Amino acid sequence: MQHTFLKTILILFLFIVGAPLTSKAQDDKVYSESEVEEKPEFPGGMVKYYEYIQEEMNYPVEARNMGLQGKVKVGFVIDKNGQVTDVKVIQGIGGACDEEAMRLFKQSPKWTPGKKQGKPVKVAMTFNVNFKLG
Repeated sequence: MQHTFLKTILILFLFIVGAPLTSKAQDDKVYSESEVEEKPEFPGGMVKYYEYIQEEMNYPVEARNMGLQGKVKVGFVIDKNGQVTDVKVIQGIGGACDEEAMRLFKQSPKWTPGKKQGKPVKVAMTFNVNFKLG
């Protein structure tokens, strides 16, 4: 009888202590785009995203001198407040284009955050930044 009582107390204790830990872990989870009902969105949508890239991009002199063109694949996280965080190059082309692509995302305006079950969540994303001489 006493053994069962202690087991019950232990289970209740673990449940009570563990609940906030589970909630915190879910709060910090980074979801993929396919795991959320609403994906993060650049302010004004994709048309405005392309305008932003076109207006803000500084084609690196080094890349221009080398005639370097291509796509830089950038990974990043949109947090619950719409801030762009954890920016990294997934596939680069060099010639300072990788750094420029990262700069564009680090200085990006706030996005509309992604949502899961109606609540804002962190979402990992990837986008390409095209470098084309013209």
